[in-house]
Amino acid sequence: MLWEIIGVVVTFAAVVLCARPLGKYMAKVFSGERTLLSRVLHPVERGVYRLIGVKEDDEQTWVRYLAATLVVTVVSILVTFLLLRFQDRLPFQSVINPQGFPGVAPDLAMNTSISFATNTNWQNYAGEATMSYFSQMVALVMHNFLSAATGLALAIALIRGLARRSGKTLGSFYVDVTRGILYVLLPIAVIGTLVYVSQGAIQNFSGYTQAHTLTGVTQTIAQGPVASQEIIKDLGNNGGGFFNANSAHPYENPNGFTNAFTIFSLLLISISLTFTFGRMVGNIKQGMAVLAAMGVILAGMTGIAIYAEQAGNPALNGAGVTQVASASQSGGNMEGKSVRFGIPQSSQFVASTTGTSTGSVDASHDSLTALGGLVPLLSMELGEITPGGIGAGLYGMLMFVILGVFIAGLMVGRTPEYLGKKIDAREVKLAALAILILPLSILGFTALSVLVTPGQVGPLNSGPHGFSEILYAFSSATGNNGSAFAGLTGNTLYYNTTLELAMWMGRYLFLIPILALAGSMVKKKVIPASAGTFPTDTPLFSLLLIGVVLVIGALTFFPALTLGPILEHLQIVAGHLH
Repeated sequence: MLWEIIGVVVTFAAVVLCARPLGKYMAKVFSGERTLLSRVLHPVERGVYRLIGVKEDDEQTWVRYLAATLVVTVVSILVTFLLLRFQDRLPFQSVINPQGFPGVAPDLAMNTSISFATNTNWQNYAGEATMSYFSQMVALVMHNFLSAATGLALAIALIRGLARRSGKTLGSFYVDVTRGILYVLLPIAVIGTLVYVSQGAIQNFSGYTQAHTLTGVTQTIAQGPVASQEIIKDLGNNGGGFFNANSAHPYENPNGFTNAFTIFSLLLISISLTFTFGRMVGNIKQGMAVLAAMGVILAGMTGIAIYAEQAGNPALNGAGVTQVASASQSGGNMEGKSVRFGIPQSSQFVASTTGTSTGSVDASHDSLTALGGLVPLLSMELGEITPGGIGAGLYGMLMFVILGVFIAGLMVGRTPEYLGKKIDAREVKLAALAILILPLSILGFTALSVLVTPGQVGPLNSGPHGFSEILYAFSSATGNNGSAFAGLTGNTLYYNTTLELAMWMGRYLFLIPILALAGSMVKKKVIPASAGTFPTDTPLFSLLLIGVVLVIGALTFFPALTLGPILEHLQIVAGHLH
């Protein structure tokens, strides 16, 4: 147990250690400075601009930036929809679709297209039984890069809005996305693919293997180009697995090292962006203050998950089942977990994949204890800002920063300021509007689903756990996470449609006030700090930021959580006591 906890700490430490140089590198990339890869990649970059008809120095206002984001997204959704619908009619079927999978049903194809375009990667299907190799490698992986680069670009646009002295533009969406893919995602993905292959993850185009067991049963073993999809699904905080079992499948995640490497990958860029932020605004301490708030909440969530899962189920204690760790057993709640990883590392995975918008799973979230299941729910409902999805976590946390600065301004009796710019009523309203979109979608769709028959028939469980399954689905979709409790029949017309709407609201309705705020801030002039200015680069501000996140985020969802995992835990405890 001790060594497993040490492993958890080492993984987090490795992320922070590597995040600083990567953050510095990304600041150079998005500032247009030369890097080690410029000699090789800059000619490719220029070729991309010529191909799409974009000028490198043609910057956009927040409205044009938003329009470009939506146009690219809609076009990519339509392309993916068509590829999935007609995956059985494309040429070279023996190579790209050796299993002969039919075209994907219309509602599922659209749900999947929107899911991957919004970086949610919610999967109402089993990948190895539904998608051809071409669909996996082109239609879906295209979004793994594009949606991740989009989130990255949007965060950079907001940083520019806060950092620039005075102006009207936030950069070019097309340039930012191109640089994000070429200079950041692609090089790391190539290295990560080799790491996974070296550890036993598969990468092939073979037909599925038919194995004959000792009992005479024939077993079909899926094959495919897995390693290359595994790295970008985690690095880009996408989460959609090649296999239905996702990162619990040994072909995706062979051993304890790859499990730690997966956690490292899904946290890396989101953590690095805090260093990028600090460098681009000219004060690295500003990034450290944001990182400290993110890190404290993530560490707390991880600790709660480990404690709840290691403590096990109170009801089993009354049945005479030993759940104490010993030399012969791990103890705790091992249901739904792999013995390759154990409780601490699986719990760290749970907190990290929902603290970001990744959604990969190495254990069944439906099999977590009631309090253990509270962790991923709350992590998503906070807005996945600890450290959040690639780009999305930073710009989501900066909305809480704006509110925190506003509260601090009230404390010192001055107009609130951030990075030398005054925060007026318009900015506070935009930040509040962005944060309120999450409960509007999550709680609104959850309430609708428990009232209408198509929503009621979805959960496979009744009572508080069944409610948690519905709440989890819309928390995951709105937070663009994509993980599931796995106790909900989601591949229905009702859930495909409502979850699509939740994904869209969580990504793009949330985005409008953020870019509007960036557009407002970029026009402001910087004013010198005075004795009444509340410093935002200190541990005190980090504590204030944590308080704002927990008070605004957690309390918003407390009534719903009380009806779900908290009530379930109390019922289990009460049943054990009686």
